[in-house]
Amino acid sequence: MNPLPLLLFAQIHFTAVPTAPPFILQNNPTADKHMVETMPGGIAIFDYNNDGKLDLFFTNGASLPDLKTKHPNRLYRNDGNMRFTDVTSDANLTGTGYSMGAAAGDFDNDGHIDLFVAGLYSNHLYRNNGKGKFEELTNTGILSNEWSVAAGWFDFDNDGKLDLLVTNYGRIDLNKPRFCGDQAKGLRVYCHPRYYDPRPNQLYRNLGLGKFEDVTISSGLSKHLGRGMSIAFADYDADGRLDAFVTNDNLPNFLFHNLGLGKFEELALLSGVALLDSGKPIASMGTDFRDYDNDGKPDIVVTALTGETYPLFHNEGAGNFSDQTNKSQLSRLTNKIAGWGVGLVDFDNDGHKDLFTANSHVNDIVEKFEAATYKQANTVFRNTSAGKFDVTQSGLEASVKAHRGAAFADLDADGKIDIVVTSLGEPVEIWRNTSPNTNNYISIHAPLGTTIKLGNQTNHMTTSVSYASSTHTPVHFGLGTTTQVDKIEILWPSGKRQTLTNIKSNQTLTVTEP
Repeated sequence: MNPLPLLLFAQIHFTAVPTAPPFILQNNPTADKHMVETMPGGIAIFDYNNDGKLDLFFTNGASLPDLKTKHPNRLYRNDGNMRFTDVTSDANLTGTGYSMGAAAGDFDNDGHIDLFVAGLYSNHLYRNNGKGKFEELTNTGILSNEWSVAAGWFDFDNDGKLDLLVTNYGRIDLNKPRFCGDQAKGLRVYCHPRYYDPRPNQLYRNLGLGKFEDVTISSGLSKHLGRGMSIAFADYDADGRLDAFVTNDNLPNFLFHNLGLGKFEELALLSGVALLDSGKPIASMGTDFRDYDNDGKPDIVVTALTGETYPLFHNEGAGNFSDQTNKSQLSRLTNKIAGWGVGLVDFDNDGHKDLFTANSHVNDIVEKFEAATYKQANTVFRNTSAGKFDVTQSGLEASVKAHRGAAFADLDADGKIDIVVTSLGEPVEIWRNTSPNTNNYISIHAPLGTTIKLGNQTNHMTTSVSYASSTHTPVHFGLGTTTQVDKIEILWPSGKRQTLTNIKSNQTLTVTEP
């Protein structure tokens, strides 16, 4: 069932890929209704073997309550033509425990993309040796003492090494599950988040040589308790330092403003992104932190539950955001759906970032006590270029599942961004972008933290996107009918600026710092 009214636009269309990997996200639901069962599904897209094709990594669950590895994580090599081979065992990425989120990034600067996997009291750092294998590093200084949902790589101190931020949810006792629901009617549901004591996120500074220093306390992050779900990075105030936005489940969101010298201040309430204008915290799930209206400043979008809408915070400059959920039409369009994965992506290459959301309610029996649906179709909201979005009939409507993670990449190298989505207990979906337009594009390989301006478009290189997911791909720009770009401006993490001129469209560039 799709609760959304659909308007027809010809510009964006997706087709299910029949050769998608045979991966099924195993959340291992139990009669005890452990909250963790509702929350896995992280994806990482990255080129693990440097063959120029983007590969797929999926996190997976474990048995409950003992957390024994029952269903391995999976790595699938992209063989081209939308065909994939399971290389998990050969790559040493089977993993252990109940995994939730994934973060891809080259933390040791050797040219090979590494992988961090976050989970329930089980975090793992895998170093890519460049020979098709990963080595799990131990004694790194990264802890496994929290219920970690997601993580992200960013260089917060601009020293050239990627640091790690891990988002934590709350305390959970799997051996003493609370009963929530109506015992008289035999209805047991997943408990409200208020029953899980909030926890601080954890920040790890990269010391080099596979070692990290826990700077959660010294950075100021330890003072802020939340139920962290997802994370996104951007330099929202253009001061040359990357900031972090963290979604919290039924608590105000966090915006960690990077002060430099290893310090952060939490400014979400003062900046206007902690809550909607209603003043009530919502079940914030996934997020993306990009410029949706081409004014040069990164904005924030968040997915949430049915009736809460999907908040859209517009960056007004000077460190302030405004709630544009109503004005953008997202309030009306998303009121009856619930979302997890999310991305601001230009699917039709018209130069305006569209919005994708992976949809499903959190409670599997919600239809018995609310006017809501559990399994839902995913949605594309087309950017109308006037600061507004509208629903487009995209071909996604036929797949009604308990969707969770989502990630975005040009998997078949045709210049159009495709979508990968996980669903609880069901096969993964790969949606090939078969939009009929002939618009042009440019994609640019650049280090994390690089900001790129092309005409009136601005985007930045980050691998943190969606819900508990990661996409290590070139920065993508739709060009419409433009065949040659007069100027591309690059702001490197070091602060250096570079200008490229007269660049032909429909190619992928690799840029190096001058």
